[in-house]
Amino acid sequence: MSKRGAGTEQGEAEAPNKKTKMNGAKPGEMDIDENLHSRQLAVYGREVMKRMAASSVLISGANGLGVEIAKNVILAGVRAVTVHDKKATKLSDLGSQFYLTEEDVGKNRAEACKDKLQELNTAVAVNASAADLDEAFLKQFQVVVLTDSSLEEAKRVDAYCHANGIAFIRAQARGVFASVFTDFGPNFTVIDVDGEEPHSGIVASISTGNPAMVTCVEDERLEFQDGELVTFGEVVGMDALNAHKPIRIKNCKPHSFQLDLDTSAMGEYQRGGIVTQFKEHKTLKFKPLAAALSEPGEFLMSDYAKFDRPPQLHVGFQALDAFEAEKGHAPRPAHKEDAERVLALARDINAAMPEAARAELNEGVMRALAHCAGGEVNPIAAMFGGVVGQEVVKAVSGKFHPVFQWFYFDSVESLPDLDKLPAEEFAPTGSRYDAHIAVFGRSLQAALAGLNVFLVGAGALGCEFLKNFAMMGIGCANGGAEGGCVTVTDDDTIEKSNLSRQFLFRDWNIGGSKSTVAAEATQRLNPGIRINALQNRVSPETEGVFNDKFWEGLSLVVNALDNVNARLYVDSRCVYFGKALLESGTLGPKCNTQMVIPRLTENYGASRDPPEKQAPMCTVHSFPHNIDHCLTWARSEFEGLLEKGPSEANSYLADPAKYVAAVKHAADAAAREQLEKVVEILVAERAHSFEECIAWARHKFQDYFHSRIAQLVYTFPEDATTSTGAPFWSAPKRFPHALDFEPSDKAHAAFVQAGAILRAEVYGIPRPDWAADAHKVAEVAAKVPVPPFVPKKGVHIETDPKAAQSKGQAPAVPAHGDDEAVIHALVEKLEGARPALKDGYRLAPIQFEKDDDTNFHMDLIAGLANMRARNYSIPEVDKLKAKLIAGRIIPAIATATACATGLVCLELYKAVQAKPVEAYRNTFANLALPLFAMAEPIAPKALKFRDMAWSLWDRWILEGDLTVQQVLDWFEEKGLTAYSISCGAALLYNNIFPKHKERLGKKMSELVVTVAKQEIPEWRRHFDVVVACEDEEGEDLDVPLVSIRFR
Repeated sequence: MSKRGAGTEQGEAEAPNKKTKMNGAKPGEMDIDENLHSRQLAVYGREVMKRMAASSVLISGANGLGVEIAKNVILAGVRAVTVHDKKATKLSDLGSQFYLTEEDVGKNRAEACKDKLQELNTAVAVNASAADLDEAFLKQFQVVVLTDSSLEEAKRVDAYCHANGIAFIRAQARGVFASVFTDFGPNFTVIDVDGEEPHSGIVASISTGNPAMVTCVEDERLEFQDGELVTFGEVVGMDALNAHKPIRIKNCKPHSFQLDLDTSAMGEYQRGGIVTQFKEHKTLKFKPLAAALSEPGEFLMSDYAKFDRPPQLHVGFQALDAFEAEKGHAPRPAHKEDAERVLALARDINAAMPEAARAELNEGVMRALAHCAGGEVNPIAAMFGGVVGQEVVKAVSGKFHPVFQWFYFDSVESLPDLDKLPAEEFAPTGSRYDAHIAVFGRSLQAALAGLNVFLVGAGALGCEFLKNFAMMGIGCANGGAEGGCVTVTDDDTIEKSNLSRQFLFRDWNIGGSKSTVAAEATQRLNPGIRINALQNRVSPETEGVFNDKFWEGLSLVVNALDNVNARLYVDSRCVYFGKALLESGTLGPKCNTQMVIPRLTENYGASRDPPEKQAPMCTVHSFPHNIDHCLTWARSEFEGLLEKGPSEANSYLADPAKYVAAVKHAADAAAREQLEKVVEILVAERAHSFEECIAWARHKFQDYFHSRIAQLVYTFPEDATTSTGAPFWSAPKRFPHALDFEPSDKAHAAFVQAGAILRAEVYGIPRPDWAADAHKVAEVAAKVPVPPFVPKKGVHIETDPKAAQSKGQAPAVPAHGDDEAVIHALVEKLEGARPALKDGYRLAPIQFEKDDDTNFHMDLIAGLANMRARNYSIPEVDKLKAKLIAGRIIPAIATATACATGLVCLELYKAVQAKPVEAYRNTFANLALPLFAMAEPIAPKALKFRDMAWSLWDRWILEGDLTVQQVLDWFEEKGLTAYSISCGAALLYNNIFPKHKERLGKKMSELVVTVAKQEIPEWRRHFDVVVACEDEEGEDLDVPLVSIRFR
């Protein structure tokens, strides 16, 4: 399923929010650094990015929530951000406002953090202000966000914004509670409600009549929904459909649907056709804050186990505003009188609400809200920094559906038992953690300081986690006490494309170690944090580094990884050592979190996503029908021509005798094919000048886009039929047309230019200055003699989709019957040419690098794909779109990352307190919709036998340097018959083999070395074996892994 953001036409870009001003440059005038923002462009598209880059945003309140929002909005790339605040920095602000230091205490909060915010993105103008929020000040912004204002001020500011086309957001973070209100005006147009690529299908038939039935090919299941609009293209026969306005559909089935249209007068359908979802704009009418308080409408839900919570919090937050207006301060933590007053105010406000909007108040929730009201904690600030940051992007772009209009959230399960703790537990200590202590108490804060946390990954998620850990006081020396430690590892280095969301990195860090740079940046946020930065990949190969002692000393593990295999390995280690694993991931505006808690939940590996569907090889090689097929083919050809081929030639050059001996020994078709490549590269087509590289590129153009296509059409003419008499060129196949090289065609010129430059790089041939001019390169290419195409008979072109290993149409030469003879002839050619090669001569294979726009890699891949698309009349794509698909770029934005890490850190509080399973939440969130789906984790599968019970979290540990017989006896005592013992792939004992009886008296540790061929490191005190056993009735029983502690 594609998650890439769909761009929009500029005409649509200008129109949507007529009530929202677009100050500054026009969208079309903006230049976007595509190397920096490639992952973000994959989510938003160019036009949305341009609209953002023309927008100015005010964030009033430089508290933790305010700076989190500012960070995400600045990284997104708006034109300007003004951070506004009139308050001076207090020491307790440092617990969530990560850009304040102890030296800033007493200074204006906005001024103190402005310069550090500016470093995030120098293309965004970052300003600080302490001005009055009057009309003259407000009118310069497209979005106004308040994070630290009174209700009365929020009403006043919103009223002005509502009347003047300025989007307004009020957000509050109060302990483990949060609220968001949005008002984007009386007529706000959403141009893309979900950000997904429009669904499409390949038409197989269309009936005549009303309603018309459309049937699509059964390659893929249709994703259309009743009531959606669709458009048609490339239909032959009912040609009028191609120009018809969007048509409503109904009765959607997996491979068909009906049109709400009479096609009787449109003629008979003949062939072809692509049907595509038409994404409608949606207009929202927002109420101003004053009206929405009493008429809140529908709340955005986050946790359906708390279905009645949002109406209560709607009243509760108003009660906090009323309390602060009355008393001049927030309710104090663990203060009974303040809590009772808040509860009384809540009852009064609730009674005054319209009957339909009244809530059934939970006194415990209201008291918890009062307790938290004055304390801002980092995880909530981080999570809602992501949520609100995304709402700002929606406001300026119309991309994605806004919160409409209220969102309340709480994580009361993260709190300690407030009734069992004395008020002194929440009293300030005069430290940076006082806001956290006010919410969670001193004991929990001390527990955080003593944690030993292993963070795996220092990319986008890792940077956010490190910042959160520093703010929360995890692994920090507190008041001189010995603290724990955060160990972070990442074997990657910093690239430019990381800077748009991995916010601890700056452009001067490019090329540096992610873990080292991130650790240093984190220590600047909180000098008290203890960090051990490593550059090791966590894998079976590094178990000497991450050994038993390391894992046993951990409090918990947090994954910040970007691939499933690494996650599965860390998951297996956490299960093995019984450590909690806090897992999360993002994809564009989506994020998910999973809590893996020892003995309480299933592990990460217990469920898997289905594998991605891949196109059959014959489709990619000969019958592409979309641009993804063309780009897959282009990437494969790039690697074959410029990396694999030259690398194979280098293998020969490194040791010719050894290489030839290996080829002669194999003497099969695969060996012949490899040898043919080497001969082609080093003999037949070896380049000596840049002009010869141009000739090579010109011949490749002729081969790929003319000769192969002409051969395909010769083999399967347009009127060809299958063995059943059906047309061969029926959907989804597209009939191709050969291309003729035209030097005046910019795409043709760009292809030969990129091909020649990269070919020259492989051979170490200097690039002349004139090679930078594609037109001049094309003129030289046009003079290259090209032999006319002559069709070949007997060429096999694979048409079977199940032939996974097919080479498609690639082998234009008939297969050789005598590979050995051909190999011998090829070796002679190679050996004959070897004297012309200097000693030490090597080629320079090119590894595909998508993020360098100056290296011509993407130019060649885009050229290959687009020329192939042109062959098959498939819409071509620009270089950015080609990069996203061929480079397999995972869409990523800072807002989703911040949201995920905030959610995880709320769960971390629960893990430290060893909360019961019902307290935990796994979350899937989609900020585009927006959607939050929270659920209690699934318990692990439990197995029982007699008085024993176990799950995947159990490991049976046997003490002593035991013999095989002693292990069997141990199981016998449990009422189980162990009949087989294995270690890795080796069978140490099985009772069906008579010879294995000789092993009964041998030490297991000896058999592990002699039979399993495993070395047991000195630092390891045990080894693991898998025991297969039966119960008394002879039924197999799955038992835990057995560890024998022999040292």
